[in-house]
Amino acid sequence: MAAALRVIEAANLFAGDDGPDNSKHLTLQSVKLPDWREKTQEHHPGGSIGAINLGGFGIEAPELTFKLIGSDPQTRLLFGLGTRQLRPYTVYAVVRDKETSRAIERKVVVRGRMVEISAAELQRGSPGAQDHKVAEITHYEEYEDKQEIYLWDFYSATWRVRGVDQTASERAILRI
Repeated sequence: MAAALRVIEAANLFAGDDGPDNSKHLTLQSVKLPDWREKTQEHHPGGSIGAINLGGFGIEAPELTFKLIGSDPQTRLLFGLGTRQLRPYTVYAVVRDKETSRAIERKVVVRGRMVEISAAELQRGSPGAQDHKVAEITHYEEYEDKQEIYLWDFYSATWRVRGVDQTASERAILRI
């Protein structure tokens, strides 16, 4: 059986929480989910002929970015040193199975802080845009077709892939 071809057709973002006023379905131009990268360290032993990158040193800090068309006062108010609290950002996407035409839900929930807002150049005849960056992410959940893909939690040191706990043995040894 061939692997399914699935494409992302549409997306929505709720910034700050899932209140109906926080839906960005009419202004969302793009959203970039976090890249998942292991922390690595180059190791070049004195007696070797080359180096290797050792992995397994944890996960690099994830970031979520998105672009909204126009000017969005609600997301601008999420930025600033006075708003240091972590907030949820929820992304919903329609993923289409091209063989069966079935629409599949992808849901991502991130808890972090808005650390950057970049406004586009103001130009007559152009609606402008705002680029946003969410960092200090302490919690990440991703589901596709209501099945857990990833769950990452900084505070509990949890990393699950398809429901399988990847860090259980380390947490047990460390008594976490």
